[in-house]
Amino acid sequence: MPAIDEELERWTRAGVVDAPTAERIRAFEASREHPAGLRWQVLLALIFGAILLAAGVTLFVAAHWDELSPIARFIVVMGMLVVLHVGALLVRPHFERLAIVLHGVGTVAAGAAVALVGQIFNIQEHWPAGVLLWALCALAGWALLRDQVQQTISLLLVPAWIICEWSARTDGYRSSDLFIARMITVFAAVYLTAFLQSKKKLVFGLLFGAASVALIVGTSMLTEFNSGWHDWASTPKMPAALLLLGWLCVAALPVLVAWRLNRSSVLPVTVALLVAVILPHLYRMSSNEYPSRWLFATPALAAHALVGLAAAFLTWWGVQQRSRALINYGVVCFAIAVLWFYFSSVMGKLERSFSLMLLGILFLAGGWALEKTRRKLVRHIQEAV
Repeated sequence: MPAIDEELERWTRAGVVDAPTAERIRAFEASREHPAGLRWQVLLALIFGAILLAAGVTLFVAAHWDELSPIARFIVVMGMLVVLHVGALLVRPHFERLAIVLHGVGTVAAGAAVALVGQIFNIQEHWPAGVLLWALCALAGWALLRDQVQQTISLLLVPAWIICEWSARTDGYRSSDLFIARMITVFAAVYLTAFLQSKKKLVFGLLFGAASVALIVGTSMLTEFNSGWHDWASTPKMPAALLLLGWLCVAALPVLVAWRLNRSSVLPVTVALLVAVILPHLYRMSSNEYPSRWLFATPALAAHALVGLAAAFLTWWGVQQRSRALINYGVVCFAIAVLWFYFSSVMGKLERSFSLMLLGILFLAGGWALEKTRRKLVRHIQEAV
């Protein structure tokens, strides 16, 4: 009971409880202590087992796919799902974690099943509808099983369907990709901050990891959106109805989700929304030999400053929420913003040898300063607790 011992020692030093009371609490907790949970080796074995099982099933079906009739293919696909979920139900009374893994593999396999059934019967292609069906399967699993694996898959698939549906319906219109970048950025901010205080470690870990990557990808898309060649004259404008729907998905929906999940996360989501709206407009315009049609843009100094300030805000918000994960992530994002500014705006203006020397100094001095700041912030939140 290391956790309760540390708490009791801290309470005793603070005078909240006396020594005899602390001993009685310690004895009571020891008497009701449950057997230790699964060790990390077992969990790792379950994860790898699930991956190998899914890979084996996929290879087996692929090897015999051409030999099967359409009906036989359909039976194999549906039978795969039935075996996984029925097997999970059978082992649940004896090994609940294995049942959770099997149900999770079944939900992931449902996405492949949707795609394969569409291929078998040559159903009219609208691939976002397949993502929607997959998301509905995950939501049904979450509603029935109430476990963290189904919840995580559901929370990842719902915004994925929104982005896929938008991409399919606005393909060819002006600024379609810009709205996709904004959606990715703002929804990543929701998942990055809304589950900081969650007791569901699996949900928090997977969503935080996915959002960490998505936020960097979305910001990169926003900064590079205008850094290419665009034939605006021949690209049609987006209809007003789609434009309104896009802004609802970018602005209203993420804020409402953040309010529903964790009201304190509304502020960082709003900041991410402002960055997603402002950042694409902070660039310098130039043109080639066809100035009437083709434009080329590079991020301005204000764009670099905005990204750096957003990273600093994430670090500050991590301190406010006492989240080591968010502090560490904010420091990494700030370092990436500095390197992005150096490579895009500084390095090209210097001689090669001097730019490399300056880059080495930046890594050494900047890395030392960031690490010192990170440790100070983490120590601050530990002392506050």
